[in-house]
Amino acid sequence: MNWFPFGIRQSWWFRIILGLCISVVLSQVASTQEANVPDEDDYYKITELPIPDAAYLEVGALELLPGPKLAVSSRRGEIYLVSQPFGRPQDIRYQKYASGLHEVLGLSFHEGHLYATQRGEVTRLVDQDEDGRADVFETVSDGWGINGDYHEYAFGSKFDSQGQMWVVLCLTGSGAAADDSPFRGWCMRVSADGSCQPTCSGIRSPGGIGMNLAGDVFYTDNQGPWNGTCGLKWLRPGSFQGNPTGNKYYDLTDAIGDRPTEPESNTRIMQQAKQIPELEPTAVMFPYQKMGQSASGIACDTSQGKFGPFAGQLFVSDQTHSTVMRVFLEKIDGHYQGVCFPFREGFGSGNVAMVMSESGSLFVGGTNRGWGSRGRAPYALERLDWTGKVPFEVKEMRAKSDGFELEFTKAVDPQAAADKNSYSMETYTYIYQSSYGSPEVDHSKPQITEVVVSDDLKSVRIKLSELKEGHVHELHLDGVRSGANEPLVHPVGYYTLNYIPK
Repeated sequence: MNWFPFGIRQSWWFRIILGLCISVVLSQVASTQEANVPDEDDYYKITELPIPDAAYLEVGALELLPGPKLAVSSRRGEIYLVSQPFGRPQDIRYQKYASGLHEVLGLSFHEGHLYATQRGEVTRLVDQDEDGRADVFETVSDGWGINGDYHEYAFGSKFDSQGQMWVVLCLTGSGAAADDSPFRGWCMRVSADGSCQPTCSGIRSPGGIGMNLAGDVFYTDNQGPWNGTCGLKWLRPGSFQGNPTGNKYYDLTDAIGDRPTEPESNTRIMQQAKQIPELEPTAVMFPYQKMGQSASGIACDTSQGKFGPFAGQLFVSDQTHSTVMRVFLEKIDGHYQGVCFPFREGFGSGNVAMVMSESGSLFVGGTNRGWGSRGRAPYALERLDWTGKVPFEVKEMRAKSDGFELEFTKAVDPQAAADKNSYSMETYTYIYQSSYGSPEVDHSKPQITEVVVSDDLKSVRIKLSELKEGHVHELHLDGVRSGANEPLVHPVGYYTLNYIPK
């Protein structure tokens, strides 16, 4: 039907007006579509904490102190105290607390003193005259070796409930080279009185260390020999973490028993875990490139809801991708395993260290020196805060004997969530081998046989045609919507299924 006479439709002014009307309509449609696309910044804001030009602050570790103040270490051996870290960026002040240290990658405040994990020791720093600068540097423990190799990083945890710091030691050399630095590739527990106890073997190249809400200790290990991809690993005392290069140091201690059986290369880690009882499989594998390339710092949300709907979960940073990801863990057959989700990108440099405050601020710092990162700044210190707006996300993903149970942060649209076509899944694993890294292997595509939405619309049960032991189960949820027709902020999760529940 023609609503306007032919002459009017041919006039220049009619065509201009019609074009403007169409432009306005298309603009409104585009705006509506953009409004429905979730943006991470709507839920979690990144605030840059300005760094003085004189402080070349390649962040290696973070710790919160009374005051409140934030202690920040530099890979160049300095420690700064940051005043008013929760305030406006223009009100923040820096004071140099210590210098001359050796690449501090761990800070912990314990019984009134700051402890620093350097490459060669744990050091207690004392400010005797209370002028804001350390006067005394005490060696607490140096119970491991160092010969100057570039790869001899040492990452230290906070003090645990037993009054011990956990220190994970990189191997000397990135690969499987022999070395003469005792206990490289091990985890040590250091007490404030100086005692040092070997705790785990099999470590390759840590990027960070931290505890969950239960007080169990985890570290991130990076792709390389015996690590097909980066991952989060549980430091179960007495365990072998998978890389046998440092196992020769069992000759120096009987603290954790006899040397485990040598793993067989070019196999799968769960095959070996069944034959080597000391071997603790990676709790959560971070698929390479998809979830980053260099897993680093670990922080637990201890804020009891002040950081949003993920209380008690772990957050893990990635240095190369300048991101923070989210991890939900559960215990099956006495072992931790779980799922990782994307969480926040867009940080200024390569994220190395994180610390979570009780008030719900996540401090993130890092550098790109020597490694490179998506964040282009040579170093950065930033604060991540929840805006108070709840994102529509998969809150938890739990393994079942025949599939998975998903819990969401908001009620789902029942029709969309019950539709099997709203989901897709594939599985894969990595070669457990002495050579560097691994591609994804052993792919499969389980069929989604049934989807059941709970009565309260907050959880969904997905049943599958099969589950694959030792595989990452990559779940996409592109068709799921909330009751308000919101898409998921991050419609993908990666569950590492080492043990299938009975």
